[in-house]
Amino acid sequence: MELEAARRAVLAAVRGTCAADLPRLLHWMRNTNDFDELVVTNNDVVLKNIAEDLRNHLPIEAMFNSEHQAVQKIHQHPLPMIHVDAFLYDDDFVDSLCEEGKMSRSYCTECGSYKTASLEFISHSFSLMELKFLYHHVLPDLTGKVVVDVGSRLGAVLFAGYLYSSASQLYGVEMNADFCQLQEMMVTKYQFIDRIKVVHADIRTEASLLQKADVVVMNNVFEYFLDRQEQARQVFSSTNGLKRCSSTTMCIWKRMLTEKHLNKYIYTRFSSTWKNLLVSL
Repeated sequence: MELEAARRAVLAAVRGTCAADLPRLLHWMRNTNDFDELVVTNNDVVLKNIAEDLRNHLPIEAMFNSEHQAVQKIHQHPLPMIHVDAFLYDDDFVDSLCEEGKMSRSYCTECGSYKTASLEFISHSFSLMELKFLYHHVLPDLTGKVVVDVGSRLGAVLFAGYLYSSASQLYGVEMNADFCQLQEMMVTKYQFIDRIKVVHADIRTEASLLQKADVVVMNNVFEYFLDRQEQARQVFSSTNGLKRCSSTTMCIWKRMLTEKHLNKYIYTRFSSTWKNLLVSL
């Protein structure tokens, strides 16, 4: 539909709205963020180009053999699951891979029969839409702030932070050398070196970095990479390093750990006395 036809269609929809609801409709149109995903900016294009570059350096499952713990946990899951990185593959891309026979959304529960079930998809990354929402609507103005991404993996949070925020520094702490190398490649290629730094380390050795962080992002960082006891130690280590009494220190968790004692501990640590914001996406 071309511009003039679209304009007429919108006006017709507005004129067709009952008088009682018209003020609310106009208010929604003036203030909604629902149209954001329809507008593609240069930064969106850059982020998509980065995702394409990364896809060319990774297998479809976007996992390295060096991720021993994560690979083992996926194989031990009671139901079949596959890793589909949300930063690299949106739903449309997954559909195209399925059509090409390179991926499947289902598996046969009885070999040779028509009885199938849906595969469980997991991702260790935010999607492009989630990243944009995170920096545009969840986090405050990051001008002059320091962002630390714990378990930065492909660097999606760092690259989006560079493009969608004014954070002065974005640090990615990653234990896996293969992923650190990939991130460094993208940082160099897209000339992000002035604000992004990739740290090849265990977060427990980076207390000084956590102390100066204004925003700490932890996106499903422990669940598939550590055993349950180690998860608890990591939660304590990571939260204990955060500077206190800072209204701009935030932790974003894609998935909360399921153990009751860990949930209780997390909510206790992020109490009002810390003035931290815990956002569960």
